[in-house]
Amino acid sequence: MIRAASVAGLTALRHDLHAHPELRFEEVRTADLVCEYLAEIGYAPVPGLARTGVVATLHGARSGPSIILRADMDALPVQERGTCAHASRHEGRMHACGHDGHTVMLLGAAARLAARPPECGTIHFVFQPGEEGGAGARVMIEEGLLERFPAEVCFGLHNWPGLAAGQLAVRSGPIMAGGWRFRIRLIGRGAHAAQPHLAADPVVAGAALVQAIQQLVARRTDPLVPAVVSVCTFHAGSTDNILPEHAELAGTIRALDRVTLDRLRDDLAEMADNTAKACGVRAEVEFHSPYPVTVNAPGPTRMVRHVMHEMDGADYPPANTDVAPSLASEDFGFMLEQRPGTYAWIGNGASAALHAPDYDFNDSVIGRGVDYWERLARYSLAQQAHKDGVS
Repeated sequence: MIRAASVAGLTALRHDLHAHPELRFEEVRTADLVCEYLAEIGYAPVPGLARTGVVATLHGARSGPSIILRADMDALPVQERGTCAHASRHEGRMHACGHDGHTVMLLGAAARLAARPPECGTIHFVFQPGEEGGAGARVMIEEGLLERFPAEVCFGLHNWPGLAAGQLAVRSGPIMAGGWRFRIRLIGRGAHAAQPHLAADPVVAGAALVQAIQQLVARRTDPLVPAVVSVCTFHAGSTDNILPEHAELAGTIRALDRVTLDRLRDDLAEMADNTAKACGVRAEVEFHSPYPVTVNAPGPTRMVRHVMHEMDGADYPPANTDVAPSLASEDFGFMLEQRPGTYAWIGNGASAALHAPDYDFNDSVIGRGVDYWERLARYSLAQQAHKDGVS
């Protein structure tokens, strides 16, 4: 039996999830634990959306508005370097983004709210798979999430290293970038390293392209518009005396508005083609895994700001309700394309960066996150009910 209604219990559950990380759409054990927990506190969880997603619903005493509270569950293909007792037991997989913490904070809120349901309205607790590159939010939507669990507003929460532990932060408008991932294959002609004149060298073309790509933001984008293009892998060749036939580059494009994002994609494709031709090779460019810009709507953000300020006190730094946006991407943007809502951050303190091999979620903020979710659920339902004239 799971006994995790307390912060200590939630922390133990978080450690268990951290020790058994599962990659996108493979969160079978995680989903089973989520379902078990929810069933024990009185819910009838619905598994199986987007393969491993779980949804649970809580109805208030009276009918009224409905909201979605969402947490992501998947881990990353990263080898953990940490030495804590709950370190990953699986080679090449770890919770390097804190989704284990997100899951238990929402479970804790589900327990609190079940013990004292809201006066009116409906809360859908969405435990989402596949955020890390799998667009799990989009898959859940495509499989009928919003038809089966209708909601007027949706909310998300992510831990944020660099913000003081437990500090809450939000902004109206774009808070996370949209992004494209790209793969560029350069096809040339191989030869002996001593006879470069007989080759069409894709390594030289790749090196020139890596340098040229830096111009896309530095010289082709308004410096007041946040954007970044990063080449993250460059693979070519098999030994040190043969010029290879092909090379492959991969990376990401990110921007805080769709127009800039799409222009950078088109310019990168053109630049790859022109650079390849100048070097006597051919380029094949593939763009995949697009994520939209995560844009917070004004109305829901006003509710979030109210709750954050209401939670200000001596134990944590005051909320930052106009925080600077990030060029990281987040698939909660797919939900915000369908429904108004708000995506917020909770400080993880001076921890390692997200996706770093020595990152760990800060257990001291679990209770803070549970409080935030509970207060936001109650306040947002009450505000929407008042607006809709529900008494």
